[in-house]
Amino acid sequence: MNDVFLKACRGEEVPYTPVWLMRQAGRYMKEYQDVRSQVDFLTLCKTPELAAKVTLQPVDILGVDAAILFSDILIPIEAMGMRLEFSESKGPLLSEPIRNRTLVDRLTVPVPEDDLDFVLETIRILRRKLSVPLIGFSGAPFTLATYMIEGGSSKNFLNTKRMMFEKPTLFNDLMEKITHTVILYLSAQINAGAQAVQLFDTWAGMLAPQDYREFALPYVKKTIAKLKKHGVPVIYFVNDCAGILMDIKKSGADVIGIDWRVDIGEAVKKIGKKCAVQGNLDPCALFLSEDRLRERVEDILQKAKSAKGHVFNLGHGVLPDTPVEAARALVKAVHELSGE
Repeated sequence: MNDVFLKACRGEEVPYTPVWLMRQAGRYMKEYQDVRSQVDFLTLCKTPELAAKVTLQPVDILGVDAAILFSDILIPIEAMGMRLEFSESKGPLLSEPIRNRTLVDRLTVPVPEDDLDFVLETIRILRRKLSVPLIGFSGAPFTLATYMIEGGSSKNFLNTKRMMFEKPTLFNDLMEKITHTVILYLSAQINAGAQAVQLFDTWAGMLAPQDYREFALPYVKKTIAKLKKHGVPVIYFVNDCAGILMDIKKSGADVIGIDWRVDIGEAVKKIGKKCAVQGNLDPCALFLSEDRLRERVEDILQKAKSAKGHVFNLGHGVLPDTPVEAARALVKAVHELSGE
């Protein structure tokens, strides 16, 4: 087992900087498209053999140092009782947005071993086949709440913020139920074999710092505190994190993911030596020439040297139009320039 990724997460000495890519299994790969053409997206997520197959593809093709489970952050929401659909034009759509007491009370906290066993079976299959560590994941409580309240994606999150400000008790009750769900879900993933877990807080960066501290951070801290008892690294990624980095470092995570809008050297100064960092190449930098891409990689590697540990990644997910050759060149550059 190549454990360089796990060592970097723990801040241990490594022979080179490990690299994996958010959304490394996906539409930019023909191999993925071939599988996806056979089934709809949700069916792919819920069919362990197929989900395992697409999880493995980038490990073999790119040579990354970790695999991330192929699934979707909204899977546990469906298990809580909301109907989930994916539209090619509109993205995820959730039935009956949660905006009143009746709908919050109607939500259930699923038992992962019963309601989400297809995810756990995918993990069990992968652990038998992988030669690199497997990362499990979930959406963080606040990000899941936004989808549940808005009914999908949003530009201004008006309904979420109105509930936060007008009905804080209701919002808290919703967040507590989601937090309990996430803790159980990720704990089950770890028990099934996930060797690290990542919390995706895609939309927490749209909060003002004081609102992040009140309405998002307490639930993240509670989640991470429970997960750390399992002894595996916990990664916390907030997209658009620049304004709240000083608060994010209080989350308790072993690794803080940094998006590309932040200079990673400045992020390391703010975070300090308590945790490792992950990131943070702009996904669009994969459209640069190979020489210029290597320059970007070297810049990030140098700036992250003072961190407790560094896992190279993009600042967000791989874009669908990304050339596979560019992703492969990125992984090669990270390995070569960091000393493999």
